[in-house]
Amino acid sequence: MSTPDDKPTGSFFDAIRDRRRIVSVQATRGIPPGFHLAAAYAWRFLVIAAAIGVGIWLVIQLKLLVIPLLISILITALVWPAFTGMLRLRFPRWLAIAITVLGTAAIVTGLLWLAIWQITREWPSVQSRTIEAVQQFRQYLIDGPLHLTAGQIDDLLAQAWTFIQQQAELLWTGALAIGTTVGHVATGALLTIFILLTLLADGAGIWRWTTRLFPRAARPAVDGAGRAGWVTVANYARTQLLVATIDAVGIGLGAFLLGVPLAIPIAVLVFLGSFIPIVGAVVTGALAVFLALVYNGPWIALWMLVVVLGVQQLEGHVLQPLLMGSAVKVHPLAVVLVVAGGALIAGIPGALFAVPLAAFVNVVAVYLGDRAWEPGAKPDAPDLIWSTVPRPRRIGK
Repeated sequence: MSTPDDKPTGSFFDAIRDRRRIVSVQATRGIPPGFHLAAAYAWRFLVIAAAIGVGIWLVIQLKLLVIPLLISILITALVWPAFTGMLRLRFPRWLAIAITVLGTAAIVTGLLWLAIWQITREWPSVQSRTIEAVQQFRQYLIDGPLHLTAGQIDDLLAQAWTFIQQQAELLWTGALAIGTTVGHVATGALLTIFILLTLLADGAGIWRWTTRLFPRAARPAVDGAGRAGWVTVANYARTQLLVATIDAVGIGLGAFLLGVPLAIPIAVLVFLGSFIPIVGAVVTGALAVFLALVYNGPWIALWMLVVVLGVQQLEGHVLQPLLMGSAVKVHPLAVVLVVAGGALIAGIPGALFAVPLAAFVNVVAVYLGDRAWEPGAKPDAPDLIWSTVPRPRRIGK
């Protein structure tokens, strides 16, 4: 039952609200509706941009932790099939972890040893042939149709060297590397190994603990989105390993058959560089063509260029659309843009992690937008690192 004072009080506040509404309408009268819509989008965009900027700043400040974590996640995705295969064969978990980690280290060490062995064996010959080729090219510039003088050639070389130094310094300055000292590098390597061992030993427990950091009602969505994102990252890592292997075998075998020196180091560099999509294989392939030019001459260099372009066409028109397109679910144009943006922001590590991060964000956004965790939906939940995590619909209980 209302009192006599209720109505005046309610009427007073209603009058204030009506007055504010009238003032708001009068203040915005004459402003096109498009401006209201643009302003609404603009301030939301500014908030999102500020949040992304703060996130990038935090990553840069915590680079000694973030980069080892990302490297460990990628390595875990690569070795997970072999690790789970040993578990299915009833290997003890500690033995499976030891074989996985030591086997991966042995493969990497073997590749590096082969590359260093061939470099130490053929480097004197390559160095002498390179000096000879440079002298011949210098003499051609003097005697050829350009008729350059020795001073002009020296000035051009000095300018080119200065440009290369500036670009190299810019690249490494923004590289977001693990560290600039031996201590930082050693710390990052040890932290990477520790995180890798932890993920292999108790990845499911880590993920359960992570989901509990979110509100209970949000846990099904977080769990399902994380699973979908992990599927994409795992597919990316394994597919990129296959693509890198094909690139390395193709270019390395071509260099060997053409008699180009340092074929094994070239293959190793192509393999490592291919993990930076599009950019890495092109740069390492250009190195193979340069070695063929200074050591074997222009005709062999031309054939080496044909080999590199052929491998690139195979990757661009067959491997990337068929394998990487289905694994990453990101358009090739987006791949180019995110690699370039990652390189500008964080140098080499930024280019390396740009594509898997973009793929992860894309899949998570689509999963959340489709509300795929709700009853009746069928989210992807493969038997990967979170295989023992409860299904998304039970996490909130």
